[in-house]
Amino acid sequence: MSVGVMIGSGVFLLPAVLAPYGGISFLGWLTSSVGAVLIALVLGRLASRTQRSGGFYLYARGAFGDLAGFVVGWSYWVSLVFAVAAISIAFAGYAGAFIPGLSASRTAQAAVAAVAIWALTSVNLRGVAQAASFQLATTLLKIAPLLVIIAAGLLYGDTSHLPPFNPQDLSPIKALATTALLTMWAFIGLEAAAVPAGDVIDPQSTIPRAVVAATVSVAAIYVAATGAVMLLVPQATLATSQAPFADAAHVLGSFGAPMIALGALISTAGSLNGNILLSGQMPAAIARDGLAPKQLANTNKGRAPAIALGLSSVLASSLLLLNTSAGLVSAFTVLISISTLAVLMPYAISALAEFRQPIRSSPGWTLITVLALLFALIAIAGAGATTLLLGVVLLASGLPVFFWSRRNRAQR
Repeated sequence: MSVGVMIGSGVFLLPAVLAPYGGISFLGWLTSSVGAVLIALVLGRLASRTQRSGGFYLYARGAFGDLAGFVVGWSYWVSLVFAVAAISIAFAGYAGAFIPGLSASRTAQAAVAAVAIWALTSVNLRGVAQAASFQLATTLLKIAPLLVIIAAGLLYGDTSHLPPFNPQDLSPIKALATTALLTMWAFIGLEAAAVPAGDVIDPQSTIPRAVVAATVSVAAIYVAATGAVMLLVPQATLATSQAPFADAAHVLGSFGAPMIALGALISTAGSLNGNILLSGQMPAAIARDGLAPKQLANTNKGRAPAIALGLSSVLASSLLLLNTSAGLVSAFTVLISISTLAVLMPYAISALAEFRQPIRSSPGWTLITVLALLFALIAIAGAGATTLLLGVVLLASGLPVFFWSRRNRAQR
């Protein structure tokens, strides 16, 4: 689940998103990789103490009470809704390799993205077991094309294609903060295995191992794959590419681009499936505790939270309207910035929740937790004033839901 959600649209579109920042973006990759591993260690330790579904929400609520738990759960849910929209847009971008004229029509791209959302929502409505089986299959299939591109970069890469180190002449701190925020998007999902803990065998030992192993493995694949694409595609072409891995695969001959595009479609479908699953699990977990409308906790015959899934997918589909007024890469960048910001706050609160544990007995874990918290805060600062303001508005929009739900719970 963690690998399947992380490896999705991020790695397949980020080479184009990062191209304008040049070689300094690799420092962003390094920063986000280290930060992601630190966060994975903290989340794994927190996950080892519970067998309930909910992830971030449970950690924050247990440490700081109902309001903190709700805010964290709401923020994570917002992140998931925006992620579903962003990943579906990436899916439409790679679908353009097989559907003639799709890349030229933003309306058609939005329609394909919406179809992808609802097709996979229907899979999740059948139950967690079906969604997990789909996730496993797509995870195994998506790694192969990334390894092919890495090998092609080593064999056919041209160092003259590499962009300048800092073409925008940004200050090192500004460039590092910006690229770390963008690359951190590709690690969003490392927590995925912790959210449905109630449906995992032996979660207290399985989940910590899975979260950490997945994050380390994915970090290595990401850095190598991004470098390979930059070696294979000239900077000017890469900066405007809607399918950078497919462009890189042209060195493999006529079969290369379609093969990579198909791999990207499978990859984004798997990541989209995982995010849709989580977008139903999180509001259902909050609703079960009476902090959100109780209807969101209702499940169907397959034990899927049908109403929560439907609501999340409706909202994600609505966000696709962004793609009718902006280009694919521009809409994708806006959506991932907001999604990443919305999940960084739960990462930070989770680190604070770990501080509630006895410090003297584990000084090493205290250092890891401090570093994870600092990384999350630095990445949040890199979001920029506009994104931060929008994030605050989205968080505040959930407070009426919390107080209304709590009042209804008290009346019952």
